[in-house]
Amino acid sequence: MNAASLIQAVKDRFPAGVKASHSYRGDATVILGREFLLEAARMLKEDTLFQMNFLMDLTAVDFSTFGTKRSPAFFANSGIAVSPSPEIPDADPWPGPPGGHPSAGAAPGTPGPARFVVVYHFFSLPLKHRLRLEIPVGEVEEAEPEVDSLSSLWASADWLEREVWDMFGIRFRGHRHLKRILMYEGFVGHPLRKDYPVNKRQPLIGPVN
Repeated sequence: MNAASLIQAVKDRFPAGVKASHSYRGDATVILGREFLLEAARMLKEDTLFQMNFLMDLTAVDFSTFGTKRSPAFFANSGIAVSPSPEIPDADPWPGPPGGHPSAGAAPGTPGPARFVVVYHFFSLPLKHRLRLEIPVGEVEEAEPEVDSLSSLWASADWLEREVWDMFGIRFRGHRHLKRILMYEGFVGHPLRKDYPVNKRQPLIGPVN
């Protein structure tokens, strides 16, 4: 199926779960409510229309500082960046993070845009089509963002979810052994969060001499 057909097929099966969708740069992308994740993932794997038997990647993005400052476009040649150029015009601009800019906050009494997005890339080896699934988590006042684990469906999700937990502090409900995989157990914080202090001293490093 092409990108538009894939997106429509997911919408038809989860009309209440799909928050938004797009096919920016030709990549079929569906933004789904977290409560539908496990059911939708099982459908993507087992339904003959999708046959997404390969979980290519599972990662996350922290949008908490997105849009707070302008990043000019620049060109690089042989690994050396040259002076910034004007912003490159784009007839098909990226739609932006789900729900808008988290930094903008939300009106009183309304749920705000999610700080984090958990991103899944699925591929069907038999049918040769791919789908990106985005799950917004970490809304306003949510101390510990959490989504369901997909490790019961794809064994590869085990390590990938551990990496996201380690780096971003997003928990995966139902994971059998959610522990750090890159940082050591005594490490404090999650280093890919935008508010992680770059000069933070960790327990095994000790104080500055």
